[in-house]
Amino acid sequence: MEHIKSNKNEFVEFLKNYNVIQLAIGVVVGNAAKELVTAVANDLIMPLIGVFTPSGSWKDIILDIYGVRFKFGELMASVLDFLIVAIVVFVVVQKVFRINIGAKK
Repeated sequence: MEHIKSNKNEFVEFLKNYNVIQLAIGVVVGNAAKELVTAVANDLIMPLIGVFTPSGSWKDIILDIYGVRFKFGELMASVLDFLIVAIVVFVVVQKVFRINIGAKK
């Protein structure tokens, strides 16, 4: 019985020392943020860009070169999602570091 309590205490210490719970929360919030960014890209930005493409849907743009089909529109959608996420993360981290630096002074 003592061995079980010892393992439980070690596990709790592991969770505390390595911030596992904060990491799990970050993953859940990050996943929700990704869904939000994808929605913004698909529902706001893509329709605006679609106005300038002949088919109206730029995600459907396919380059056909010597019989090889490149799904250029889907690639651009993924790049746009990544850029939006990267910019948001950059801004948030920048704000957090400014707050932490200001708090230490």
